[in-house]
Amino acid sequence: MGERYEYEADRRLVGYRAMPAVPNGAGLLIAPAFAGLRDFEMEQADLWAARGYAVLAIDYYGEGWRTDVSAEASAKMAEVQADRATFVARVQAALAEVRGWGVGRVGAFGLCLGGKAVLDLARSGQGDAVVGLHAVFDAPPTPTQAMPPVLLCHGWADPLATPEEFGVMVAELEAHCADWQALCFGRTEHAFTNPARPDDYVESSARRSFAATGAFLAEKLL
Repeated sequence: MGERYEYEADRRLVGYRAMPAVPNGAGLLIAPAFAGLRDFEMEQADLWAARGYAVLAIDYYGEGWRTDVSAEASAKMAEVQADRATFVARVQAALAEVRGWGVGRVGAFGLCLGGKAVLDLARSGQGDAVVGLHAVFDAPPTPTQAMPPVLLCHGWADPLATPEEFGVMVAELEAHCADWQALCFGRTEHAFTNPARPDDYVESSARRSFAATGAFLAEKLL
């Protein structure tokens, strides 16, 4: 089991660290959905640590903020949407923290708004491999740098990332990422990986996404 873990950016960030019993030498960031770091992401951190990764499930809001109220999460999300420079700087701080643990390559995956967080990390040219799981795609106002390898796991019916927006994301990857791939799932909407959201969860899409994520990270990080 992991533990609460504090680190610093422009303010105190409170994540969740899970360390492996048998390290594989790589590190991993997990960026949560818009409600902040909750049980699902912490359980994922424990699962990936069991596979050998040194894992930090990150806090991109600050002070470990989280909620069970959708309207509160939407308001908090709007704050980071309005300041994408600070948003990505907090993810970069998490990356620097994990690199300081003495690991080799460090990857990242993110869910929903967390998918945007790790894609912004990749857009900044940082990280060794990045996975967006039902990510939100809109780019920040800053220029995109050469991106590390990227995997997108995307529900084709996602109302927050339409086929047109997916096309814009792919064009960005084609221009800036030498090694990208995407899995698109039919009849799958947003937040499809989390069984705690039964209206959104699609077991087959979730299972295929995490299998692809595991293979991708092992190929790029180990």
